[in-house]
Amino acid sequence: MTQTIAPRVRPLVLLFLAIAGALLAGLAGAAPASAHAALTGSSPSQGIVVDKAPDQVTLTFSEKVALSDGSIRVLDPKGKRVDTGKAAEISGTTYGVPLHSGLPDGTFTVAYQVVSADSHPVAGAYTFSIGAPSVTSVKVSDESAGSGVVGVLYGLGRYVSYAGFIVMVGGAAFVLACWQRGAGVRALQRLVAAGWLAMTAATLALLLMRGSYTGSGKVGDIFDLGLLGDVLQTKTGAALVSRLLLLAAGALFIAVLFGAYARPEEEDSDEDAEDEDAAYDATAKRDLTFGLAIGGGVVAIGLAATWALAEHASTGIQAGIAMPVDVVHLVAVALWLGGLSALLVALFRAPADAPIEGSAVRRFSRLAFGSVIALVATGIYQSWRQVGSWSALTGTSYGQLLLVKIGLVIVLVGIAYISRRWTAQLPETADAVTAERTEDETADAEKEPVAAGAVKGGDAKRAAQLARQQAAVDTARVKRLRDADPLRTGLRRSVLAEAGIAVVLLAVTTVLTSTEPGRTEEEAKSAAAASSSSSSSSDSSVGTGALTLDMTFDTGGQDGKGLVRLDINPARVGGNVMHVYVERPNGRAFDVPEVKVAFTLTAQDIGPLPVNPDRVATGHWTANEVQIPMAGTWKIAVTVRTSDIDQVTVTKNAQIG
Repeated sequence: MTQTIAPRVRPLVLLFLAIAGALLAGLAGAAPASAHAALTGSSPSQGIVVDKAPDQVTLTFSEKVALSDGSIRVLDPKGKRVDTGKAAEISGTTYGVPLHSGLPDGTFTVAYQVVSADSHPVAGAYTFSIGAPSVTSVKVSDESAGSGVVGVLYGLGRYVSYAGFIVMVGGAAFVLACWQRGAGVRALQRLVAAGWLAMTAATLALLLMRGSYTGSGKVGDIFDLGLLGDVLQTKTGAALVSRLLLLAAGALFIAVLFGAYARPEEEDSDEDAEDEDAAYDATAKRDLTFGLAIGGGVVAIGLAATWALAEHASTGIQAGIAMPVDVVHLVAVALWLGGLSALLVALFRAPADAPIEGSAVRRFSRLAFGSVIALVATGIYQSWRQVGSWSALTGTSYGQLLLVKIGLVIVLVGIAYISRRWTAQLPETADAVTAERTEDETADAEKEPVAAGAVKGGDAKRAAQLARQQAAVDTARVKRLRDADPLRTGLRRSVLAEAGIAVVLLAVTTVLTSTEPGRTEEEAKSAAAASSSSSSSSDSSVGTGALTLDMTFDTGGQDGKGLVRLDINPARVGGNVMHVYVERPNGRAFDVPEVKVAFTLTAQDIGPLPVNPDRVATGHWTANEVQIPMAGTWKIAVTVRTSDIDQVTVTKNAQIG
């Protein structure tokens, strides 16, 4: 059967596989380059020169990230670590690591590697200086987090897991909802089982590679049980383990679908098994169909949720709405594209004496139409959520990939429309094929006595040879009957084209899930531009640079002593950013109820200009856009209140501008 079809089909199949391979290579290389959490701020900021060594380095990201040992490292000019290694969340999306005391002057490097809330690794580095810039021996690697061989393998695993999910769920749904007799077709059984095997193997591989992918990137660390234990404690690790458990339930579903569910069809078609028909009556079949539909639906939704709960949809705005929408989106993709792959197999590999009927194809056409409607509706919402603006749609990598995906979907829908036109004519051609098969079978039946006479009185070897020849003739006739219908041939070609576009679409979608959303990318660019503008303004001013002042205080009450540190950046005329840190004598953060700051330029009789900073963390207060109207020696007064009645004001003069 395959020998007649293969010459026509093989070139297209190889072409689609080549396209898929090229896209996989692209996605493996591109995935690590754009993670989903972006660094939006830091203290000390990039390239700045501070007068006094800070107590800690803080980083602010566009979304929450996960930290591990060594997530934030601070290196001195000789490459020696000067942080305590105990990075922790300070507030919201701001994280910090304390520094050792007594740091020398020079250029320091801050290197970070964290995992964003949607499971993607984020890495980077920048420098700041204490006192004055210096030569540094630290070399920052240009390699992105999640790159290298492990990154390529991880990207491949993601693609295979998506493909396996689509084929398994869509193929099983095609059998249950469109062509129940297909449960007994071996080619469809192999297709769905292959989807399950692919997804299971890919999930196991992702679980093993996860620790190396988000960490060292070394191939040898893939089998590090210590890293695997750490992965199991993360959100992504829990999602992958849940996926494996659901796949175990999926294996049971597949066994029933292609076992007990397929058996009635096989026995109904066997004339010698009429006595067992009662065990498989229509009511029992409906009950089993209903049970499989409910069980399979739960498994499919659960599998889709393992992506929704750990990746894009779980972070950002409206996460509570985005996660169920993402589940609907994934299931709709599986029903459409997975059902399409099952239809393709049915058209090419179904038994010639029992081809897929037009009614089954029409049922799939309706199912696919509903899936496309759900896909478009959920896709519009997801696009708005991840892009947010027209500029992000055309000016970011995510937006451009999204436009490619939309174009592919439009092409796919156009080809599907052609397939629907072929489908509408199938009932008439089915009768023609049946009539042609009957005529050929009658002609062959007339030839059989001749063959039988040829071997009468002959030896067994000759009889076996003629039997093989007769089987070859029958096989050729079956192939000719299957391929004789031009309408069915047209449908096969259009569905094959749909499947080819679907392979490319899946590759683009996988790349898209590994690309920084347009909304996040634009926010990060805005933050970087603001930082750059601030630095440029600072560099163009006379006497500019970050200003750090330390003032001890004693409110007189119990536990009233401490140190207040004031950081003003860039300490110039115009807008400034101010941080106030309040510490106990032992250096720990001091949780005081109120801090106020006032600026007075006595020489020009200006002020006091009050500033009320906002509390962002224990012992940490900040204020943006602190306006200094002119350069001069300003008296800076800081009022610290440690209780309802205990407070004190300490002052210090400093040159600003």
